[in-house]
Amino acid sequence: MLIGALILAAVSCKMVGQIQETATELFRGEVVAKVGDHKLFRSQLDSYIPAGVSASDSAALAHQYINAWAEDLLLLDMAEEQLSEADKDVSAELERYRQTLLKYRYEQLYVDQRLDTLITDEEIARYYNENPGRFKLDRPVVKARYMIIPADTRSLKALRKRMSSDDDAELAMLDSLARPVALKYVDASDNWMDIITLAQELGTDYRSLLGALKHQEAELPDDAGNLRIAYIVEMVPEGKTAPLEYCTQRVRDLILSARKHQVEVELEQNLLEDALRNNKFVIY
Repeated sequence: MLIGALILAAVSCKMVGQIQETATELFRGEVVAKVGDHKLFRSQLDSYIPAGVSASDSAALAHQYINAWAEDLLLLDMAEEQLSEADKDVSAELERYRQTLLKYRYEQLYVDQRLDTLITDEEIARYYNENPGRFKLDRPVVKARYMIIPADTRSLKALRKRMSSDDDAELAMLDSLARPVALKYVDASDNWMDIITLAQELGTDYRSLLGALKHQEAELPDDAGNLRIAYIVEMVPEGKTAPLEYCTQRVRDLILSARKHQVEVELEQNLLEDALRNNKFVIY
């Protein structure tokens, strides 16, 4: 009678397990792939594929994900089978990682609580002036006006004339003439930009742009019958020190990084000094 009860209990447990597994599959959707005992559900696959992609792209992404999922689990299963128990024991590595993560989080908390993030314009200017070598340019930076416009535009001559003007009224006229007809028109004459950025805006490379530059103006035709026109209001060439306005954010980041390093050094020093003073750290 006891044996019968045990058999009945084992069968019941197996049935419960099967019912639970079936319920899980119903809840998560159909199984789209299987590796050993591992199953990939439609819901997992769907969450990986962005909304709005074409059917062909969706199929390609699904195939990529399924293969990566299978390779990962096959490698894991092989490791579980082939590695010794000693090799599979990762408790020491996990503990080291836990300790490293805890130290990192405490350092972040310590720094966040003590780091002065307020940086004045005077501090930025002082750092910039004291460290000019840090801000040498690898490429020119420019202030510019630029446009992409059909080559047969009737107002092209008037637009060319006004591109180089420094008169407010003329520039206002340039703006009103350019916007209805230009495919792209930007007046960035008040902001420094890398020459590469300007070239990309015009759909070319910066060496071609510099090669076409004559008397601060460059014109490059494209294959669609358009002209890419740029007027360089101001340029600082390669090898010179970048303008302060161009590298203000970089200066700010450098100052903040130096302050953060100083706080981290102070943390290390304070820990040692406090431990020595309280006999928590003893050197024999």
